[in-house]
Amino acid sequence: MSRLRHHPEKHLVDRIGWLRAAVLGANDGIISTASLIVGVAAAAAKQNEVLIAGVAGLVAGAMSMAAGEYVSVSSQSDTEKADLARERRELSEDSQAEHDELAEIYVKRGVDRETAQQVARQLMAKDALAAHARDELGISEITTARPVQAALTSAVMFSVGAAMPLLMVVVSPATMLVPIVSAASLGFLALLGAIGAKAGGANIPRATLRVTFWGALALGITAGIGKLFGTVI
Repeated sequence: MSRLRHHPEKHLVDRIGWLRAAVLGANDGIISTASLIVGVAAAAAKQNEVLIAGVAGLVAGAMSMAAGEYVSVSSQSDTEKADLARERRELSEDSQAEHDELAEIYVKRGVDRETAQQVARQLMAKDALAAHARDELGISEITTARPVQAALTSAVMFSVGAAMPLLMVVVSPATMLVPIVSAASLGFLALLGAIGAKAGGANIPRATLRVTFWGALALGITAGIGKLFGTVI
């Protein structure tokens, strides 16, 4: 017990809310902006035109990510609030039935019925709604939806990710724009995959390969379309 008291565990799942939004935002920023740049450049556009398109993609993408994350996570938050309101009402109307329901959950998890009844009674005496939210609805402090956090994290990380291929446009010679932006973006994606896997405690090589593969596929398809339409037009 003394060891647990002095060395509390820090679980990586605590990071899941902001980490998901951060990785998604940065990944989308790199892939979408690099694909836009490569597609426009493959259509034989001038370097300043490519840069303008990339900046426009950064601004539009960041706003889109923020709005999309806020709306989707707000929907999750609304559902959680509705479930909690219903649970609060049920607790006030029939507390004993809710006690039995909570005890049955513990029985199904392997606790003997007498102990389950005691645990349910003690937890409900302390905070009945919190006990049902966690064990019946699966809502906890870790999983609670945070729309503003998700929106800001996604927008900021999208901008950071999008700035990387844009920087390559500035420093690359016009004749080497497509290969340099493509190679650098894949390198950025590989680094992002490794960082995200490290932060989340996942398999680093597998995460890196997964992110890089899909990024390469997106860049290849966009470059092909840009080349096709550039030639036709």
